[in-house]
Amino acid sequence: MVDSSPLLSLSSSPSLYPRVVSELRTAGCVFAEDEARLILSAARTDGEARNMVARRVAGLPLEHVVGWAEFCGLRIAVDTGVFVPRRRTEFLVGQAAALALALPSARRAVVVDLCCGSGAVGAALATVLGDVELHAADIDPAAVRCARRNIGSGGAVYEGDLYEPLPRELRGRIDVLVANAPYVPTGAIALLPGEARDHEARVALDGGSDGLDVQRRVAAAAAEWLAPGGHLLVETSERQAARTVRTFEAAGLSAQAVECDDLDATVVVGTAPAAGTAPTAGTATTAGLAPTAGTGPTVRPTPTVGPDPAGSTGLLSRGRGPEGPYRDRAVPAGPPRRLPRRPA
Repeated sequence: MVDSSPLLSLSSSPSLYPRVVSELRTAGCVFAEDEARLILSAARTDGEARNMVARRVAGLPLEHVVGWAEFCGLRIAVDTGVFVPRRRTEFLVGQAAALALALPSARRAVVVDLCCGSGAVGAALATVLGDVELHAADIDPAAVRCARRNIGSGGAVYEGDLYEPLPRELRGRIDVLVANAPYVPTGAIALLPGEARDHEARVALDGGSDGLDVQRRVAAAAAEWLAPGGHLLVETSERQAARTVRTFEAAGLSAQAVECDDLDATVVVGTAPAAGTAPTAGTATTAGLAPTAGTGPTVRPTPTVGPDPAGSTGLLSRGRGPEGPYRDRAVPAGPPRRLPRRPA
């Protein structure tokens, strides 16, 4: 996690604030006043503040400028170039947490976060689950460094391609496997906002010709890593969900897609056969999932782990923009909410 204490207050540099607001507004920042406050609270000196403003005006994501992102009520360290956790991914955390919390209380859940990026998902799950055996992995060295800072002593973080760096003894033991794998089709990368396209690692965005290349690889090997009845969860888009479900079923998992309208999020949940049973293609499981609303798979909004960081405006909780499922922008977050925690 990152230090949230303010270093340069508005009162200590009152003349700088209006200049920062003016520069940000001229550069097209919609929430210039709020961004100015965040930048000034993160800067140690006037000079550092000016440098941060220059980086923001040049198009860097605000999260990279200040060095952190808000996710599930946590401050997640995000270095330059590392994928910025999106608010929609809080739904993935909520679904994974619900499944882990449904396990027998006497058993310590084994959770793996593949394509972990900054470690935001793993850090949030470690916070909500408490006593959990957490493992995370990513192929990007910069992301791995961030994840180790964010997860800390809450779990082990490995550098490598998908399952390759994981300890062999995890085979057949994983209760909940989450993978926020890249799912933007290669041809749609050019349509992303510059903040993502130009400043986040390509490996964290590009999902191949149809966006499902990495998901297929994750699903193909999942059965040998999951415990009997274990779950694989991936974030995807509404338009890709049906194909992701079929991919899971082809890998021997029962599968269903669940959605959250408020977060504009879609997650596909696959379940390995229970001990002594064979997989049944197309049979979905709802054990441990959040309650569904109506007759469809739409699920209520997923609460966050804890209160928003002090002084947060919600700008560093990134949501989905209006242009389509692959375009993200910073949007104000809602009020603080909490996930249920595992009983002591």
